[in-house]
Amino acid sequence: MDILAQAAGLVFQPYVLLVIFASACFGLFVGAIPGLTATMATALLVPITFFMDPVPAIAAIVTATAMAIFAGDIPGALLRMPGTPASAAYVEDAYLMTQDGRGDEALGAVLVFSAIGGIFGTIVLVTTAPALAEIALKFSSFEYFWLVLLGLSCAIFVSPSSVTRGMIALLIGLFAATIGIDNPAGQPRYTFGNVELLAGVQFIPAMIGLFAVSEVLRSIVYSKERPKIDRSGKHTVFKRQWTNIRRYPIQMLRGSATGTAIGALPGAGADIAAWISYAVSKQFSRQKEKFGRGHVEGLVEAGASNNGAVSGAWIPALVFGIPGDSITAIVIGVLYVKGMNPGPTVFINDPQLIYAVFMVFFLANIIMLPLGWVAIKGASTLLSIPNRVLMPVILLFCIVGSFAINNSVFGVLLMLIFGVLGFIMEENDIPIAPAILGLVLGPMLEQNFITSMIKADGSFLAFFERPIAAGLGIFTIVVWSIPIILYLRRRWAGSEASPKEDLPQG
Repeated sequence: MDILAQAAGLVFQPYVLLVIFASACFGLFVGAIPGLTATMATALLVPITFFMDPVPAIAAIVTATAMAIFAGDIPGALLRMPGTPASAAYVEDAYLMTQDGRGDEALGAVLVFSAIGGIFGTIVLVTTAPALAEIALKFSSFEYFWLVLLGLSCAIFVSPSSVTRGMIALLIGLFAATIGIDNPAGQPRYTFGNVELLAGVQFIPAMIGLFAVSEVLRSIVYSKERPKIDRSGKHTVFKRQWTNIRRYPIQMLRGSATGTAIGALPGAGADIAAWISYAVSKQFSRQKEKFGRGHVEGLVEAGASNNGAVSGAWIPALVFGIPGDSITAIVIGVLYVKGMNPGPTVFINDPQLIYAVFMVFFLANIIMLPLGWVAIKGASTLLSIPNRVLMPVILLFCIVGSFAINNSVFGVLLMLIFGVLGFIMEENDIPIAPAILGLVLGPMLEQNFITSMIKADGSFLAFFERPIAAGLGIFTIVVWSIPIILYLRRRWAGSEASPKEDLPQG
């Protein structure tokens, strides 16, 4: 109890609370702009944290990260331009709900369930961090290969289009991921002598192009004004969420647990968590046909998974000093600078600081609700702005975001190329989201496959020799088999019905 009292004394100070509030506003702003990710928000805060004590420094990063992950859903729902790759998993549902006049309900769902997922992940972080970190450390390249493959498979099966079109989109993303010199062989691939392409295709400019620029092009070609969000009072941000909690409690808990577990795996993060949770939600739903057409169920599960993964990523970071994602990689550096060397000893040497960090997690997810409500109400005014004014401003933000990745004009060129590609894909009913996931996870898939094959001396059986790898591998193969089995069943049923149709009518 003395340690908790000391931790509370470190957190509940006017200065620390002010830092949390300011960081929350900063995270909301950065996350809501397509191209400016939660990782970028964290990186921008690092120079400022050098002038802070340990608790406010970590509080600033924790709060900004949680807010930025949620804020990425705002442009996704209102403008069909996801702020983060994780938001792309359910952007179609959120955007179609806005078109149907239920934008407040969609954003309310991701807000409330993001907060719930974050709180759930924090509870797990506080109570079971060492045990979960032990499991996470048992993941080798074999387990990661199957996990990434499962995430890519989910992208195909959750596609609102056919499985074939989802596969085409995924292959486009995987091809783009092979470009450059960052591969196990260290050889330039598909660069055509272009020095800029040696660094590969950056997924932020590609994502901005595929979603945002293609939407700008569509508004120019079809000259359609956007639907205005429903302000009649029938749907409000929080009004429908109690109903959603009662209707989808299993989805809420399952998404929170899945996000926390995947977040605890080094290198996995919220992107894979959101996609897998959305796919699981669709697979077990009684209303599968509604997914991708403006249904809130996927938002509940994937939204909870997003922020659950944010908390889960801190488990290996605090317990073993191993980053769970790019954000905690930055955080570990800040912890070392502040003298809080991450690892088992930090729980012994500085327990009050660790519990202060836990309290900040709870605070960040709680204040997300009122500040998120303000952000949603403020951002909803975007839909009242005419396209001829809004689209040039959006394009300007897209250019700034793409340029800021490497301070290079080449990022802007990539954005424009992928914008045209995204427009062509959608005109032919090829979904965009699987291409984004292929681009993000492609390098991880290749790296883990090559590493595993070297370890196994070319034997494929080694992918099933480890217990966790075998479980993930069998589950992935089962997922692949489901569409084939369903197809064969339909063919079998059709062949049985056809002779009856050929019988002469009496």
